[in-house]
Amino acid sequence: MRVALVDPSLFTLPYDCALADSLTRLGHDVVLYGRRVAANENRPSGVRLDPVFYRMAGNRVVAGLPPRLRLAAKGVDHIWSMLRLPGQLRALQPDVVHFQWLPLPVVDRRLLQFYRRIAPLVLTMHDTAPFNGNPSARLQTVGYFDCIDRMNHVIVHTEQGRARLRALGVAPDQISVVPHGGMACGADIADDPMQGILTFTLFGKIKPYKGADILIEAFALLPEALRAESRVRIIGKPYMDLSPLRALAEARGVAASVSIEPGFVRDEDLPPVFAPGSVAVFPYRVIDASGVLFQALQFGRPVLASRIGVFAELLADGTHGRLVAPENPEKLAAAMTQFVEDRAFASGAARAVRLLSRSRGDWMDAAARTAEVYARVNAKA
Repeated sequence: MRVALVDPSLFTLPYDCALADSLTRLGHDVVLYGRRVAANENRPSGVRLDPVFYRMAGNRVVAGLPPRLRLAAKGVDHIWSMLRLPGQLRALQPDVVHFQWLPLPVVDRRLLQFYRRIAPLVLTMHDTAPFNGNPSARLQTVGYFDCIDRMNHVIVHTEQGRARLRALGVAPDQISVVPHGGMACGADIADDPMQGILTFTLFGKIKPYKGADILIEAFALLPEALRAESRVRIIGKPYMDLSPLRALAEARGVAASVSIEPGFVRDEDLPPVFAPGSVAVFPYRVIDASGVLFQALQFGRPVLASRIGVFAELLADGTHGRLVAPENPEKLAAAMTQFVEDRAFASGAARAVRLLSRSRGDWMDAAARTAEVYARVNAKA
């Protein structure tokens, strides 16, 4: 089967590459359509990438424009890219066109009818609350749910996502749940006694919905003696102004123990992020699925997360770590206290996470389920 994966901005490049690679191993012919990969990003290995999108982005004149004009130029670039895409698709003659994201739905919804003449359309809704309620521009939410109506099928990662789409009127037989793929925990990861200074690590793209401010507030609520035995690391490429987070840490008197480290982290640099003695923290306000969670599982890290989305569906509170109510610094602080005071609990949670990682489906399983969706939409087309 020939598969066209479309992720214009490569919002989920690791996901795209893992899925494309696994589908290829299953015997499918896959091309990923997106933008050029930046020099500091993890470059796709063995994945056919056609950088049809945003060819104006490297233009020095465009790069030098003020932010609003640069955003407008990207919008124009997106329209031209979407208009070029049908030509690329006709050359490939795919059996299915699988969109990962629709960055500008107000435009995209008007063009989907032309793509549907080429092949059936599948959309993975990584966030059933578009962009987790945090688009870079409000225009990105306009028409998003109209796009769903133009798809042959929609994939979500959680039962929460399925329920949300059904509440919006999407027919049950038009929705499939395909859990996020993941890698099994490496056999060389030794038992972690979780001794010494405990590190609460919030890793990944730094965005408002991820609750870095909630984590800082919670850490400030810990007694001084417990703060002396722990620290907070906030690591990742920022998509927001970080000065309010730094100011909050200063105002709460915890700046010396809160490290904010902006920047893209390559795959080979992940082991120190998820080092022994660290707890993976997800104080998210909203989420369906999380690729970072599966990286934490791969490294055998105990988890402290909001009781929402994939965290609530995959993890057991008290076994793999702790799940707490979202946007509640007091509850988060209480859970942090347990990790610091009870190292046997923290170590047991790390062991449970390693067992969970080894027992759950990998990317080949996710790819096989995705291919089943392709077969069904083709049978109906």
